[in-house]
Amino acid sequence: MFILYAVVAGLVVGFLLGGRLGNIAETRFRWGWLAILALAIQVVLFSPVASGLGEASRWVYVGSTLLVVAVVLGNVRIPGLPIVLLGALSNLAAIVANGGSMPASAGALAQLGGEIHNGPTNSVLVERPALEPLTDIFAMPAWLPLANIFSIGDVLIGVGVAIAIAAAMRPRRERSSG
Repeated sequence: MFILYAVVAGLVVGFLLGGRLGNIAETRFRWGWLAILALAIQVVLFSPVASGLGEASRWVYVGSTLLVVAVVLGNVRIPGLPIVLLGALSNLAAIVANGGSMPASAGALAQLGGEIHNGPTNSVLVERPALEPLTDIFAMPAWLPLANIFSIGDVLIGVGVAIAIAAAMRPRRERSSG
């Protein structure tokens, strides 16, 4: 849910800079359908339905994350998306290094007052995860709606998304000159 806050931040900054929501529609985004497919796959993977996939869900997770990376690469010219790419690659590295799952820090989880549900792919408790600094080691404040744990890759994705939204809200002539 970290990304929802990034979307709101991007919209707020965009409006504060005099941007308009309608200007976002002028952004040429390639392979949007592929991005929607990849995110839909991940929504399913993070739901109870995924338990029926067993170990295959781990590699479906890797594949859907690769689709996200491909979409971002195809749109890397959009301001903010190079930062999103760094975040997506960071998350992909952590996921692949940990056998197709994103490990979660027990400490970060405890900060939320939650317990791990040990789904097959996301927020899996691992004693000594590979590439631990890239895993879900941070926690949003528990009082925030939809509070969750997140990684440095998620932070980079969020910053990049906020920049992309704020930049896309600027009038076209400002985008091409600035």
